[in-house]
Amino acid sequence: MSHRNARLTVRGRRLLVERVCSGRPVAHVAAEMGISRATAHKWIRRWRSEGEAGLIDRSSRPRTTPHRTPAPVETRVCELRQARKLGPARIGPILGLPASTVYRILTRHGLHRLAHLDRPTGQIIRRYERDRPGELLHVDVKKLGRIPDGGGHKALGRQAGRATRADMGFDYVHSAVDDHSRLAYSEIHPDEKAATCAGFLRRAAAFFATTGIDRVERVLTDNAWVYRKSSAWRQALADLGASGKLTRIYRPQTNGKVERFNRTLLDEWAYLRPYTSNNERTAALADFLHTYNHHRCHTALGGQPPISRVNNPAGQYI
Repeated sequence: MSHRNARLTVRGRRLLVERVCSGRPVAHVAAEMGISRATAHKWIRRWRSEGEAGLIDRSSRPRTTPHRTPAPVETRVCELRQARKLGPARIGPILGLPASTVYRILTRHGLHRLAHLDRPTGQIIRRYERDRPGELLHVDVKKLGRIPDGGGHKALGRQAGRATRADMGFDYVHSAVDDHSRLAYSEIHPDEKAATCAGFLRRAAAFFATTGIDRVERVLTDNAWVYRKSSAWRQALADLGASGKLTRIYRPQTNGKVERFNRTLLDEWAYLRPYTSNNERTAALADFLHTYNHHRCHTALGGQPPISRVNNPAGQYI
């Protein structure tokens, strides 16, 4: 992988090829670009034999790995992990392997985190992702205790904070996350009634439209009464031309993208620092959402922010 100050990035290699193909000597072009003639000839040869693909960095992985752990041993490591949920420090002595080797094997097979496994069966949990933005929208509501003026227990301490929070009530954070891009939209409301949820859905769809997601096709929610029985919710879906879909009962993993967003919401906004009032916390939500959508790197998106997947649905990052 080229570093940002490399003499020849992929774009630089294309420029090298263009200049040589225009009839100029390779040595002259190499001198202009600050590289050796041997390097210039190498990329020209690759381009002539492989075309555009020859200008892309190749993997540095060796063709053969003679000291790699034999396949039957790797299979045994995976069986112990899935059947007995053992970690590297436990599996290593059983098979006579260093714990570091066991960990590399588990990583190679996607078993290095127990969270990736279904606990009863030991099978890898199948993750899904829709093919294009707007195809599926995850919607959920997170309930948060309101903060009294002057701060609650996080600012004043447990005893002092308890005395100030009597009858403060709750805020309801309504959130929508696009399945493909992970682009998120949230609002804070005093309840989670049918009219509130329906209005939120319409405004969420309008927000996604401003980013380039013109249509929401399906909306996935949990089994709350509003989403199952409310005529206001059904009307909002009809107005958007979207269909509603419910998760299986007691299976929050199905709606996992918005559930994971809720956790990020708590860590990086609601509990990020001690707020001295409820209004202060509410005002900070807009900045968090902008950072999340436009600047915060996402591991599922190759280290890019969600907005990059909206603008580049194929997921080919540059």
